[in-house]
Amino acid sequence: MMRSIGPSSCLAAAGIEKAAGRAATSAVCSHPARFIQMPVRVISRDEYLLLAKVAEEAERYEDLVAQIKGLTQTYGALTIEERNLLSVAYKNITNSLRSSWRVVDSLEKLESARPSTQSKHQVALIRRQRVRIEKELTDACKDIVKLLNDSLLATAKAGEETVFYYKLKGDYYRYLAEFAQQQERSRYSDLSLAAYKFAYKHALAMLEPTHPTRLGLALNFAVYYHDVRKSPERACHLGKHAFDEAVACLDDSSSMQVMRDSMMILQLLRDDLVIWSSEMQRDAVSK
Repeated sequence: MMRSIGPSSCLAAAGIEKAAGRAATSAVCSHPARFIQMPVRVISRDEYLLLAKVAEEAERYEDLVAQIKGLTQTYGALTIEERNLLSVAYKNITNSLRSSWRVVDSLEKLESARPSTQSKHQVALIRRQRVRIEKELTDACKDIVKLLNDSLLATAKAGEETVFYYKLKGDYYRYLAEFAQQQERSRYSDLSLAAYKFAYKHALAMLEPTHPTRLGLALNFAVYYHDVRKSPERACHLGKHAFDEAVACLDDSSSMQVMRDSMMILQLLRDDLVIWSSEMQRDAVSK
């Protein structure tokens, strides 16, 4: 990309010039081309996409986010490939932070159970690290929610695109609810629920039961009920309904890629349903 001297750079240069005196003024005036603002070439959509794919291959997910944001600001609505890259970027960023948070949170609880004075100091150090990770994770989740609210949802077409974006909104509010303090947890939980409900209602009306986006939404919505609302019953009800409807509609008319994606999500749903059903059985026995 060609670089240019913006207005702030010109002001800074003028300030230095004034401080240096008339000799500097005459020197600068003898080279007026330095202050000619050169046109900035707009990166093409294909170039943005290429750089985004390079960032993905290099596992530089912050760079990938930057390229997709540039695409959004310059060209508006994203293609299916572009929004999938957006999803990959934020998923990798937040998955790493969520995993780190769980490890540090477990260490903090383990150390807190020890009564020694040295342990108190160690707990304080571990807590500081946990809070730092929480801030990074909060910033990442809020960043994608802001991008969705400010740009992507406004241009989304009815159908799969709208479901995809509202599912993302539900996902990242769910992540925020996982580690937030009680008052904030309740707020993020409600925001996640509202996004999931809107997405699910839209998916039921607009997408086939076997559509991968609809199935992925059902899976994540069920996980929300299990992990955030602590209701395996609701999770099982939603997950089983989505699973049964999809299985009843399976046929050979879909493309191999769509069928492969759908089958993978159905397997994940089935595995979760087995686990959640076992939990419910254990709870019933213990009561």
